[in-house]
Amino acid sequence: MGDPLTVVGVGADGWAGLPETHRDALRDAEVLLGGPRQLDLLPADVAGERRAWPSPLVPALPGILDSLADRRVAVLASGDPMFFGIGATLARVAGPDRLRVLTHPSSVALACARLGWGSEHVAVLSVVGRPLDALRRALAPGARLVVLSAGAGSPTEIAGLLSGAGWGGSRMTVLERLGAPDERRVSTTAAAWRGDADALNVVALECVPDAGLVPPGETPGLPDDTYDHDGQLTKREVRAVTLAHLAPRAGELLWDIGAGSGSIGIEWMRAHPRCRAIAVETRPERADRVAANAAALGVPGLRVVTGPAPDVLAGLERPDVVFVGGGLTREGVLDACLAALGPGGRLVANAVTVQTEAALAAAHAAHGGDLVRVQVARTVPVGGFHGWRPAMPVTLWSWRNVL
Repeated sequence: MGDPLTVVGVGADGWAGLPETHRDALRDAEVLLGGPRQLDLLPADVAGERRAWPSPLVPALPGILDSLADRRVAVLASGDPMFFGIGATLARVAGPDRLRVLTHPSSVALACARLGWGSEHVAVLSVVGRPLDALRRALAPGARLVVLSAGAGSPTEIAGLLSGAGWGGSRMTVLERLGAPDERRVSTTAAAWRGDADALNVVALECVPDAGLVPPGETPGLPDDTYDHDGQLTKREVRAVTLAHLAPRAGELLWDIGAGSGSIGIEWMRAHPRCRAIAVETRPERADRVAANAAALGVPGLRVVTGPAPDVLAGLERPDVVFVGGGLTREGVLDACLAALGPGGRLVANAVTVQTEAALAAAHAAHGGDLVRVQVARTVPVGGFHGWRPAMPVTLWSWRNVL
């Protein structure tokens, strides 16, 4: 198993900000691993061999750790090693039992302390190796966010996203080199941000929508005009009922077959930050639209696969849940989706035409489950009055693998 790996959190104030327990661990190490900036914070009398991490790091980690199994190793981390840090990666690669973690206040904790924000009411996001569009999901009136920056350019990119999305009046505070003697804070609105930032910064946001902006709601069933679409869209009321049957749970993976505009997969992922989805769409222009809608609604991690089902399903990660909104009459689609689901897996399929409804009736007869018909009507002018115009009814088949 080898000697324990000691992971030491270090702040921007470097050696001066470390307690003696942290200093002793670093002095005792035969090998010191870390980024160049962190290694440069150590004084000359810390005698261990200094090694900078390679890039890319994660593929190289097992070999590095194996080669140092019989030596005393200390790993330097920024702030709290277990908060968006190297500590969690090392626990996954080496196993948590091999780690000794000496923590330090995170940049988020320091930012909240400087601003007087209760950290339990703050959402934390990161744009380090993550799409900037993911910030859109967290934007809500009055929300307080702390964003971990990827470098000096992140504040400008964040300000540009907010301004373009109708949140330019949001209060934006850039906190640089938190904990260091030359710590600096700059506050303005997102629309007014014009400054340069130190590479070591976090961005704190107090979200304020521009006049006239109506932010999307939190629950399934977003307005239809939220989406760019060509008519292939599961309409709002039916979408809400469909998501209720799909029942998103944290960490589950959805296959959205015949994604159209992507509304089901998108609202599945908006249900919880750990929900994942793969959208399968035959037509390339619609696949592009799915990706654009996902980015605009803050879930750029939605994966889009272009091609016909069931052909493109082979090799995809096994789903927990499947939604079939298109392709029901194509041979093999429903069978492939049912076969992909393990014990406890769920499937929901929607039908509008007589032919697809017949396919669902046959599936219900063969496999059981539940059939539900949804009928929606909307008011339309009738002379000087209003009347009801019914939309086409939609049949939902829901099934659960109880094996």
